[in-house]
Amino acid sequence: MSSYQISIPDSALDTLKQKLALATFPDELDGSQWDYGAPLADVKRLAKHWETGFDWRAQERKLNELPNYHRRIHADGFQELDIHYVHQQSASPDAIPLLFVHGWPGSYIEVTKMLPALQQKTNGVSFHVVAPSLPNFAWSEGTTQKGFGLKEYATTCHRLMQSLGYDKYVTQGGDWGYMISRTMGLLFPESVMASHINMIRAEGPPKSTKNPLQTLKHTVTPYSERDKAGFARSKWFLEEGSGYRLTQSTKPQTLGYALTDSPVALLAWIYEKLHDWTDGYPWTDDEVLTWVSIYWFSTAGPTANLRIYYEATHTKTGVHRDRTNQWIGKVKLGLCYTPKELSVIPYTWGRTLGPVVYESQKTRGGHFAAWEIPEEIASDLHKMFGKGGPCHQITGSQAKL
Repeated sequence: MSSYQISIPDSALDTLKQKLALATFPDELDGSQWDYGAPLADVKRLAKHWETGFDWRAQERKLNELPNYHRRIHADGFQELDIHYVHQQSASPDAIPLLFVHGWPGSYIEVTKMLPALQQKTNGVSFHVVAPSLPNFAWSEGTTQKGFGLKEYATTCHRLMQSLGYDKYVTQGGDWGYMISRTMGLLFPESVMASHINMIRAEGPPKSTKNPLQTLKHTVTPYSERDKAGFARSKWFLEEGSGYRLTQSTKPQTLGYALTDSPVALLAWIYEKLHDWTDGYPWTDDEVLTWVSIYWFSTAGPTANLRIYYEATHTKTGVHRDRTNQWIGKVKLGLCYTPKELSVIPYTWGRTLGPVVYESQKTRGGHFAAWEIPEEIASDLHKMFGKGGPCHQITGSQAKL
């Protein structure tokens, strides 16, 4: 494997500042706050800081302190892609290989807060962590061919793990990381020993023809206050927060012109999600701008990452996103529920996804759980895979490097 160094050209930084200096902002209705989208005052403040105060070079140096690598990976029927990944190894010879899969509008940066805890042995277990930039995201190369969907993302991640000598491994993720992990479990169950996921989706209530036991439990158990709050959160997202998904699933190219030409458009598009999808997380301006800058400076550009939404819903021969919300029976599951996830479902619904062996309910946290509550996700992993946990020693010793 070859080391990787992030090095954005000075010319790209100069162009960014020029575009920010020339930005034209829309008006805003009095008292609209977040009802209509990202507030004007917030976006103006962030844009000015991005132009005059934000130190990308400092963030770049910090990101380059991570164990960054890259290698070329091939998904069948598509060109070979140069894939960036963080690979933090534990000193423990029996550490478990863990693939962390990010989603949108996140990146591999989400794993960074958990790295120290996962490297250290706790409850008898530590992890070799592999956190790639997915194809079309951050520092990985993007595809130029149509049809690169969940099957291809899953194959790329699987072959990356194989290339590192990890024939058996576990996964963790939310958002597209949830769907890619689930697809990997569907396609490569001999390698994916277990998955811990923090975005829980399902087709709906259990059905007697598919899940008779959970159907019975669902029938005799009244909805709790937690369930009712979850339905309200899910309803809000469906009715007030999911317009982006329809656009990115149908006409990503048209949206891409705005996000690629205007840093303010990209900033507002992502900032809205960082605010709305978290549980009151206190974002600093530098955090927001680091997340957005990774998209702005990404190898494939700010449009490429949108296309996963289209490909995952228009596939004819791959894996449709809806398939990931159905039973996948050969991979053990750990489910982490947070109160401000985009959809919050009853436990009986979540248990229709597969053989659930571990569950946790958090008192705080939203869509970006690894970033918002990293200590909670790391604790889940140590409990699920550590001594006394349902997946203890599940992979055996896989340190083949």
